[in-house]
Amino acid sequence: MSDTFLLPRRSFLGAAAIGVAASQLAASPAFAQSTDAPNTRRASPQKRLEPLKNIDAGVLNVEYFEAGPAHGAPVILLHGWPYDIHTYVDVAPLLAAAGYRVIVPHLRGYGKTRFLSDTTPRNGQQSAVAVDIIALMDALKIEKATVAGCDWGARTACIMAALWPARVNALVSVSGYLIGSQRAGKLPLSPEAELQWWYQYYFATERGRLGYEKNRNEFAKLIWQIASPKWSFDAATFERSARAFDNPDHVSIVVHNYRWRLGLAEGESKYGDFEARLAQGPAIGVPTITLEGDANGAPHPEPSAYAKKFSGPYQHRNITGGIGHNLPQEAPEAFAAAVMDVARL
Repeated sequence: MSDTFLLPRRSFLGAAAIGVAASQLAASPAFAQSTDAPNTRRASPQKRLEPLKNIDAGVLNVEYFEAGPAHGAPVILLHGWPYDIHTYVDVAPLLAAAGYRVIVPHLRGYGKTRFLSDTTPRNGQQSAVAVDIIALMDALKIEKATVAGCDWGARTACIMAALWPARVNALVSVSGYLIGSQRAGKLPLSPEAELQWWYQYYFATERGRLGYEKNRNEFAKLIWQIASPKWSFDAATFERSARAFDNPDHVSIVVHNYRWRLGLAEGESKYGDFEARLAQGPAIGVPTITLEGDANGAPHPEPSAYAKKFSGPYQHRNITGGIGHNLPQEAPEAFAAAVMDVARL
């Protein structure tokens, strides 16, 4: 089932409001769909998600934002790379005002989220990030939540729904089913598809690691521009998120993530069973809404490629209006509507 949402607009909140990651497709991922419509949404750089809290959870002390009533239905919003919690700067207040308990954590390697031990590997493999969020739920005494995400956050949310469905009430995922494996990551893609993953190969080199360490903000801004070519974000909006990249583990986590995907870096053995299950491309049975913007310049699969991976109640929504990869920040009303609607599927 597919709906098309026309954006930008701000008045529809009351309306019905294969098993590989996009980085590991066997065919060329879709390039951004052509659109003449600019994304005219005004940025709000003066807004911040604050105050922030911290809690020990698993191997981390997690920095997170919380809003809404303490006894509201929990919603966990997960950001990706190279973004931060301000992906949800406009989504979180909308959900909190609707009565949800909203949790927006900085992932490992971002903001003031820190490892509790200096000896813990700075590991960016996919299941490790998902385990972090399950540990956060345990620390916050949240038994079950709706999980929603974009980019790494969407992958993490999909993994949580696949491996721990008893902990996930419903799922919202930008660009669909993003669970992958090292085995799939080793398969060559078409030249067109490989071209889109230039930064993955850059990070595979020592030059790339050093270059990202030295130029992380310039690098991140370039990715924002490529991934969301119609989004007219300003310098203040970018700088608000770029502060999160000052985390001392940021470069190590990012580089390990992309090297792990290609099989160039080892993961931790304690996550081996999880990765073995994920490599099978498990179906997701919780109620799910997937979203895609009409101007997503990042590698992403076509919705038809992953629709059958969702075995439970499912809907796909195309969001138009020049909406790129950072969909929750570019189209917050559409994202918030999906979160509110998904449990009713």
